[in-house]
Amino acid sequence: MALALRPPRAPKPKSSLPSHYHESFLEKKGPRDWDYKKFWAGLQGLTLYFYSSNRDSQHMEKLDLGMFVKLTDEAPRGSSHDRGTHFCLVLQNQEIKFKVESLESREMWKGFILTAVELRVPSNLNLLPGHLYMMAEVLAKEEARRALEMPSCFLKVSRLEAQLLLERHPECGNLLLRPSGDGAGGVSVSTLQTLNGTPVVRHYRVKREGPKYVIDVEEPFSCTSLDAVVNYFVSHSNKKLMPFLLNDDYEKVIGYVEADKENGESVWVAPSAPGPGPAPPSGGPKQMPPSSITPVSSQDKLPPLLNQDENYVIPIGDDPAANYVNGDVPSPSRPVVPKPRKLAMFQAKPPKPPIVPKSEPKKGLNSGLARKLAVSSGPPLSPLPGLADVTAELKGKLQRRLALQRAAECAGDQRANLQVWRISQADPSSQN
Repeated sequence: MALALRPPRAPKPKSSLPSHYHESFLEKKGPRDWDYKKFWAGLQGLTLYFYSSNRDSQHMEKLDLGMFVKLTDEAPRGSSHDRGTHFCLVLQNQEIKFKVESLESREMWKGFILTAVELRVPSNLNLLPGHLYMMAEVLAKEEARRALEMPSCFLKVSRLEAQLLLERHPECGNLLLRPSGDGAGGVSVSTLQTLNGTPVVRHYRVKREGPKYVIDVEEPFSCTSLDAVVNYFVSHSNKKLMPFLLNDDYEKVIGYVEADKENGESVWVAPSAPGPGPAPPSGGPKQMPPSSITPVSSQDKLPPLLNQDENYVIPIGDDPAANYVNGDVPSPSRPVVPKPRKLAMFQAKPPKPPIVPKSEPKKGLNSGLARKLAVSSGPPLSPLPGLADVTAELKGKLQRRLALQRAAECAGDQRANLQVWRISQADPSSQN
């Protein structure tokens, strides 16, 4: 009976192994271990990762080199002769012993660890030129990584918020990095120290010039990363300045989960601390604790800061008559009295007078003379506001019209007399 053909098995996808600066087998013995344990170890950044084999992508243990102190050579137990296969990593809180296969492997591990921690290729180790070239490449990678990595004491806070954090949490450190206000990618360093019981706050500017950070002091100092900036302040202050690490892992209020009786949903309840007064009865309704208003102490009120590195823009209103008087700032001990509204600088235009219809002049000689005088006369007077002014103007117009009529009548009488005189001159009989 012929067997059915089976499709070939597809190879299992290999998990992507993490990239390390250096990796090999390493035997490790911690302070609580009785004997050495063999791991596949890899160095990446400032962390040593330990795997069960060289095919695993998930590490079993890891060791932070941020608290590095030194590396020492150590002879095996019970022997005074160093075989070149043991070395000790000394940290601030513990010591870890390592065992390797050969002297060359030990020198390479020490060289890569020192290069990553101190950002320099060591020159006092027995290394080949190829090894030194590999460590130079690791140095460039670590500098690029640190340039993009922010230290743990970097917080996105303002100048005033940084000062308040340093004053209210002195146990967390006294050196803090924050964004600078120049908008050029630089940072600012805020520090706090106590001088004769008085807190002294200082702010320093760190400029970004290409891939480096330049500390703006009397003698500018260039750093390759922000971690190097922090180390500069720590070392030049005789370790009096320590990075600020705000511990948010612990809660300050005790809470519990409780089911809501109305809808059955679970809610988080954080009751307030019991006060000195009597406790409410258990069967009665729950009363909400009164909201307490905590007055702001004089210590929390900070004086105005001078010579700030941020440029703050104060908007000014569009009112052209805005006046700034120092006495307008109210004192906290005096009640605030509302100011009277300011008058506008430019007065409003006067209202237009009511339009009065003009009376039509009489036809004939009077109307003709009136039109001639109106054409020859100058521009009319500008109307004045108010009813009394309008009445006076009409009265004046009537008086002028009567005067014109009288003048016209006198002119007519003169022409009649002239005509009679001419007739009498032409008829001699009338003279006798």
